[in-house]
Amino acid sequence: MSNTPLKGLRVVELARILAGPWTGQTLADLGAEVIKVEAPEGDDTRRWGPPFIDREGGKVAAYFHAANRGKRSVVADFRTPEGQQKVRDLLKDADILIENFKVGGLAKYGLDYASLSAEFPALIYCSITGFGQDGPYKHRAGYDYIIQGMSGLMSITGPSEGEPHRVGVAVTDLFTGVYASTAVLAAVHARHQSGKGAHLDLSLMDCAVSVMANQAMNYLATGTPPGRTGNVHPNLVPYQVFECSDGHIIIATGNDGQYQRLCGLLGREDLMRHPDYLDNASRVANRVALMEELGAVTVGWSKADLLAACEAKGVPAGPINTMDEVFADPQVQARGMELDLGAHKGVRSPFVIDGQRCASDLPAPELGEADN
Repeated sequence: MSNTPLKGLRVVELARILAGPWTGQTLADLGAEVIKVEAPEGDDTRRWGPPFIDREGGKVAAYFHAANRGKRSVVADFRTPEGQQKVRDLLKDADILIENFKVGGLAKYGLDYASLSAEFPALIYCSITGFGQDGPYKHRAGYDYIIQGMSGLMSITGPSEGEPHRVGVAVTDLFTGVYASTAVLAAVHARHQSGKGAHLDLSLMDCAVSVMANQAMNYLATGTPPGRTGNVHPNLVPYQVFECSDGHIIIATGNDGQYQRLCGLLGREDLMRHPDYLDNASRVANRVALMEELGAVTVGWSKADLLAACEAKGVPAGPINTMDEVFADPQVQARGMELDLGAHKGVRSPFVIDGQRCASDLPAPELGEADN
């Protein structure tokens, strides 16, 4: 690892599946020492395959490798006094604990915040749950798919007809992991002044509602819930998928100048001056008619030619890549997003500090390898 700004911080991770492990992996990529404490059977996602990655320690699901790079694994059975003491021993020189058990789930083992904070007053204890430490749903389990539905995300995702769609990755878990990492570092900073730890309460539901961003504000400003608009932007036109002769691309104009340049390169200068399309508000009001006019032209272009024309004229546009195309993209390659971890590949975290990329070069651990 070439850049380790969090070197010296020690994290004990009592977390499974994705949101908690994503927090731990984020901190590990920034240089923290992360010890993943697993039950004797290991994190559930070790078995969430196929596909599997075959290493000397056996086959482990690719899913597990996606969220556990750069950690060490120890085994502790919380149901036993020996397992509980093992966790306490790990905490003696730890700064941060990450857990994603149900509310109150660790109290019976004496590993909840109230029990540990008395013994370790400087410990930053990060709890990640589906719905938070209070409220009528606090005892419910949190599942990304369900949270995507409850938070409103699915109500705006997918075509206007048919069933709502989820996002193709577990975004509420991932956003919660990123928010939790931010909260952890804020608590570390605060501890420099106070000397005291903190209990951080991160909820998948809270994070999912928060990242509704402009769509949430659209509702709060109007009182009208936004609906599903497929591949079009609710506030900008033209800003969507366009059909070409050999597939589809995205064109995303963010201002009048970009729109006018798009009309020019498509040979539709008349649409620049048309009173129905002079500004963005007018284009939003007349979206359907304008898209019919522009779409009738783009369908005659190849993807490559239209993308090249947009690039030359300063019109934001891009392809819709499959994963093989993503990792073959020269920009992705130049930024080093594909990691070589020896036995297999990985995906780098996006941190670049002073020109140096922050990513652990250690693969996800074998179960209990740090016990040996």
